[in-house]
Parts: sequence; structure tokens; C-alpha cells
Amino acid sequence: MKVSTPILFINFKTYEQATAKKAVALAKVAEEASKETGVSVALVVQAVDLRLVAESVSLPVFAQHIDPVGFGSNTGHILPEAVKEAGAVGTVLSHAENKRDNGFIEAAIVRAREQGFTVMVCAEDLERAKQIVGMQSKPDFIAVEPPELIGGDVSVSSARPELITDSVKVVKEIAPEIGVITGAGVKSEADARKAVELGTAGLFVASGIIKAEDPKQAIIGLLKGLKK
Repeated sequence: MKVSTPILFINFKTYEQATAKKAVALAKVAEEASKETGVSVALVVQAVDLRLVAESVSLPVFAQHIDPVGFGSNTGHILPEAVKEAGAVGTVLSHAENKRDNGFIEAAIVRAREQGFTVMVCAEDLERAKQIVGMQSKPDFIAVEPPELIGGDVSVSSARPELITDSVKVVKEIAPEIGVITGAGVKSEADARKAVELGTAGLFVASGIIKAEDPKQAIIGLLKGLKK
């Protein structure tokens, strides 16, 4: 499934405010915000909450991770087929909090493609981004996120705008079909607007929404910033 851009990916992580029934409540708030602004939103949720969330909203739901395994003896792994059956249309791979090597990433992309998934891979720096977009099996999106800014109060679009512009340039030179997503510390409409000006296709946000006093208004602010 292809998702439209610009797009806001909301990472539920394992926050209490975004788990189980609270995950559904947050998903519904995100759906309302998306409808009110006309900007795309995708939800990146825990594996155990996939079905619950996917059955509650019409927004695209992504798994936070899949493993490159098939049916069989793979205790503790996340099976792509099971994720699809639960209602996911895509997956994130190699987030900074669950980083994997390039061999794993490429094998997981292959398995994701077999399920028709949209794939976003995270990279911690420009060099890793180059490696990922140069793979034979490529993602649809790459999120370049400096680990030191994730969950912080300073946006990458403010602290390191050159990382965004350089990432966009490199990705477009190697694989122009891949969209660059901005993450790490993004919280405001101004952060979002700056990221779009620098050439990104969307945002990947967690704490700026999940921990906000008013998550809906936080989402709406970011979506307004994404509007061109």
C-alpha cells in the first residue's frame, strides 16, 4: 500500500498513553486531526495493539518492527504475515531504539514486500542513509534521526538543518523514488514547516504528540506545518 505525502508518522512506542485502549483513543484523535486538516497520518503501533487500532480507525497502521522470518520455529519473532493479518499496511525498521544491521534490514524489506507493505527504515546519520538507499531492496521512506535528539526538546530541523538537506540530496541522487522523513525532537508547526522547506516528505514524531497536554492540538499544529 502506498501512502500519500506529506505525511505525519506517529510513533506510539511503548508509552503508557499509547498502549491498549489508550492507543485506540489516541488513534481516533489522530484520525480526527487528519480529517480536519486534510493531511495524511500513519500510526506506528506496538505489535500487540495492531489489530485493536486497525479495526478502530481508517488511518494506515504500521508495525514498529518485523522480523525476516517465515512460518515455523521462530519464538519471540514478529511474523510479517501475522502483522498483515492484524491490519498493518506497513512497517518501520531499525529505529534507533531497535537498531539492526544492514543484512537484517534488507532481508526484512524483502519479506515486507512479499506482504505488500510500505516500508520506512531509520538511519542515524548520512552515511547509514547512503547504505540503506543503495540496497538492492529499497524502502519507500527513510527517516534520518540523530539519536541524541530523539525525545528531546530541540528539533533536528533547527539544530541540524544541514542533515536534512544533505539527506534529501543524497537520497534523490541515488534513489529519487524514496521519500525522506524528518524525525528527532520535532514538536511544533514551525518545526514541521521548516522540515518541508528543507525538502522532506513528512515527519516521524513520538513524544511531541504522546506527551503533549493536548495531543490533538499537537497533531493539528504539525499537520498545518506540513501543508504546502
